[in-house]
Amino acid sequence: MMRGVVYRGPGKIEVDTGLPVPRVRHDRDAVVRVTRTAICGTDLHPYRGELPDFRTGGVLGHEFVGVVTEAGAEVPYAVGQRVGASDIVACGRCGRCARGHHYHCPDSTLFGYDTVAGAALDGGQADYVRVPFADVVLSPSPDDLTDDQLLFVGDVLSTGYIGAEAAGITPGDVVGVVGGGPVGLLAAQSARVFGAARVVVTDTDARRRAKAVELGFEAVGPGEFGPALRDGTDRGAAAVIEAVGSGPALVAALANVGFGGTVVAVGSHGSRSVPLDAKEAFARETTLRFAVGNPIRVRDRVIALLRAGLLDPAPLVSHRLPLADAARGYRLFDAREALKVVLEPEG
Repeated sequence: MMRGVVYRGPGKIEVDTGLPVPRVRHDRDAVVRVTRTAICGTDLHPYRGELPDFRTGGVLGHEFVGVVTEAGAEVPYAVGQRVGASDIVACGRCGRCARGHHYHCPDSTLFGYDTVAGAALDGGQADYVRVPFADVVLSPSPDDLTDDQLLFVGDVLSTGYIGAEAAGITPGDVVGVVGGGPVGLLAAQSARVFGAARVVVTDTDARRRAKAVELGFEAVGPGEFGPALRDGTDRGAAAVIEAVGSGPALVAALANVGFGGTVVAVGSHGSRSVPLDAKEAFARETTLRFAVGNPIRVRDRVIALLRAGLLDPAPLVSHRLPLADAARGYRLFDAREALKVVLEPEG
């Protein structure tokens, strides 16, 4: 038997100690013993009751790394090999995957997220996890990367990188970031990699603004965001990355991007009624893009930047807890008393 963080309803998280250890079912499956897993902002949506149809009883978590313990005949990883996992599951062989659109694969889903993004699949906040299409979903861990570094590649670091990539940043640009959580701060790091001269982060939480300053970015409250972006430039922000996933955050990004600028939304949006000032967007020739994080497509580039020391997610980890304390981790993260919670099954 094994342990797993099980969803029991809004605000209810239980570490079940009597779950069966998963086994390989298909030739492209692998089973991974989890060495690090984490709580993502996306996990808070069911926790807060924002997904009323989210079924109870499943294991949560889509950010994890570990060691292969069982591999199907078509999986190119040996038992005992360290691997990281993409949060998105995709077949890697269809036309959509061939074009890099893994999230739109007919077989795509998300670990630990019920049927919201595809077929239900138990997640990685557990001692073990079954990985379908493991030849595509998993990636080998370079010897010079720690489990913590590889953990971020599977979701939030790749998502932040994709936000900066989609923004079309050129050297010397001013870039804004709405949201000082892990995705926002990693998008800010990535914007700097693409050549941004100034990166201004806005968040309502003073602690998150302080963390942004600690990482070398400018940080302001929402009311100061526009003036800060316009300071020293007649254009304003060439791009604003929205990393919250709420209507107000997207409105703030659109309102404060410079003329001819690009807004990229990488926050997970669920609303169908976000107000858009189309007249203003047209007059300012604003480009609006939505981008889903896709580690399978960008992880090789992200890993190379990690190894070169150009990206560094380590300062974002505010809490390390044993898997048994997962419920406390969810409470801390939901209350914004934690920036990023890493769970250690072996801790």
